[in-house]
Amino acid sequence: MILPTKHTNFSESLLGFGSYLLPKIGVTAKTVDALWNEYKIDYFNKKYPAKQSFDNLLLTLVFLHSIGAIEEQDGGVIKCN
Repeated sequence: MILPTKHTNFSESLLGFGSYLLPKIGVTAKTVDALWNEYKIDYFNKKYPAKQSFDNLLLTLVFLHSIGAIEEQDGGVIKCN
């Protein structure tokens, strides 16, 4: 599920979801709820093709944090430089 496989599209994987979320996370802190709301709007408007759950959002944020791509600051998520 982290990586795409023969039966899992890139957009359905956590790696693909992370590539969608990283541009949404800027240098100013965003809350998890704000990221979730942006994803729901983009999914509804067909800007992201795969349906993800809130659990997948959390797992993706944990994955991005574990590889050093994001960090927590002031109760929000920011991109690491």
